[in-house]
Amino acid sequence: MITGGRATLVRMGLLAVLWGSSFLWIKLALTGLSPLQIAVTRCALGAAVVVVLCYTSRNRLPRDKAVWGHLVFAAFFGNALPFVLFAVGEKTVDTGVAGVLNATTPLWALLLGIIIGTDRDLRLIRVLGLLLGFGGTLLIFAPWEKAGVAGWDALAILAAAISYAVSYAYIGRKLSGRGTAPIALSAAQLLTATGLTAIAVPVGGLQPVHLNLTAIIAVTILGVFGTGFAFALNYRLIADEGATQATTVGYLLPVVSVLLGAVALGEDLTFRIIAGMVVVLIGVGMTRWQRKPAAVPVEAEVALPAKV
Repeated sequence: MITGGRATLVRMGLLAVLWGSSFLWIKLALTGLSPLQIAVTRCALGAAVVVVLCYTSRNRLPRDKAVWGHLVFAAFFGNALPFVLFAVGEKTVDTGVAGVLNATTPLWALLLGIIIGTDRDLRLIRVLGLLLGFGGTLLIFAPWEKAGVAGWDALAILAAAISYAVSYAYIGRKLSGRGTAPIALSAAQLLTATGLTAIAVPVGGLQPVHLNLTAIIAVTILGVFGTGFAFALNYRLIADEGATQATTVGYLLPVVSVLLGAVALGEDLTFRIIAGMVVVLIGVGMTRWQRKPAAVPVEAEVALPAKV
C-alpha cells in the first residue's frame, strides 16, 4: 500500500491525468454532441459522483440560502460558462493549445486581484512573472504569423481561463472559510452548474445529436472522472497537503494535454507552442513565488472549482 508522500505524488499524478486529459475527451465528445450538450452532461455526471461522495463522507449540502445564492455566481463562472467555452473553442483549436491556454488562469487571477485590490503583493518577481506569462500567451497566439492560433475559438478558450479566475476570486471572498466542508461546496456548485446549463439547453442546446460510441465514452469519462472524481481527488489533496501545495498540479496539466494531443490525435508539436507553454509556466511560477509560505490550518483551506 502506498502511503505518505508517495501517496500524495500518486494522487497528484492521477489528478493531472484526469484534468489534463479532459481536453482530449472534449474534442472526442464534439464528434456527436454540441458544446452545451457536453457541458450539461459533464456537469450532471460530475454532480452525481460528488453528491454521493459528499453524503458517504457524512457531509451535507449547504442549507443557507445566501450560500446557494453565491454558488450561482461561482457555478456560472467556474463551471457552466468555461465548460461551454472550452467545447466551443476546441471545435478548431488543438487540445494541446487548449491545455496551455488554460494554464494562464493564475495570471488572470493575479491581474484581477490587483485590479479589485484584493492582492497587494506587487513584488518585482510577481510583476515580471505576470508580464512573462502574458508574453508566453502572446507567443502561443502568434498574431503576426499566418500559422498562429489567433481566432474566435482560441479567444473562447482564453475567456474560459479568465472565467475560472473570476470564480476563484469570488469563492475566496464569499464562500471559503465559512464553515461549509469543501466537498459539500463542490457538490453544491456542480448541482448548481447542472441547473444553469440545463436552463440554457432550449436556447443553445437543441442541435441534433449524432451519438456515436466515441462521443458517449468521451463525455462519460469527462463527466464521471474528469469532473466528478477529479473534484473529490482535489479535495483529498487539499485535506492532506493544503491548498497551496495542491495547486502545483496545475503545472502538469498543459504537459499532459500537449502529449495526449500529439499521441492520440496526431496534433503538431510546434516549437512555438512548446516555447509558449514553458514561458507561461515559468511566469506562473514566478507569480506564486513565496519567501516563507505561511502555515495555514487545513480547516481554513477550500477546494477550488474544477478545472477542465
